[in-house]
Amino acid sequence: MAKVSPLMVLPPVIFGGLAALFYFGMGRENPNELPTALAGKPAPALEVEALGNLPSFDSSMLADGEVKLVNFWASWCAPCRVEHPTLMQLEAEGIPIYGVNYKDQPANGLGFLAELGDPYTAVGQDPKGRAGINWGVYGVPETYLVDGEGRIITRVAGPVTQRELASRLRPKLDELAAQ
Repeated sequence: MAKVSPLMVLPPVIFGGLAALFYFGMGRENPNELPTALAGKPAPALEVEALGNLPSFDSSMLADGEVKLVNFWASWCAPCRVEHPTLMQLEAEGIPIYGVNYKDQPANGLGFLAELGDPYTAVGQDPKGRAGINWGVYGVPETYLVDGEGRIITRVAGPVTQRELASRLRPKLDELAAQ
């Protein structure tokens, strides 16, 4: 019986492992979205500066007993315009939304809200992106669902469209409401 060298077996094993990794990676709901490491953990500290005369907020308001959304957005962000009607809808339903104007000029952020409407319970600005780093933001818009105890439940990287609302956020909101 011929002896098989381990070097002959290694390439097919590596190929099989990579093929399995790619196969399962393609089966994800959104293969372009990086998962958040914060799900199930307390929301990171959130220090924002005031945006004009709008009501501002801090980390303590995220653990006030109410389910809420924290939305990172910017006036220069085209997908932020796409998601804005859905945020206005959620605000009309009574869901508190805390906005973080990310790496934007204050006047531009205020102009964006004046033009499209203000869905935010409170809003602040993160001009240097420091809060975004703590939250793991890698691009705007990003929206986090936070429970009443201040824990992150899930994240939507990209615009909160009607599809994202129906498939990802609404089930989680219903689940939290039933608790």
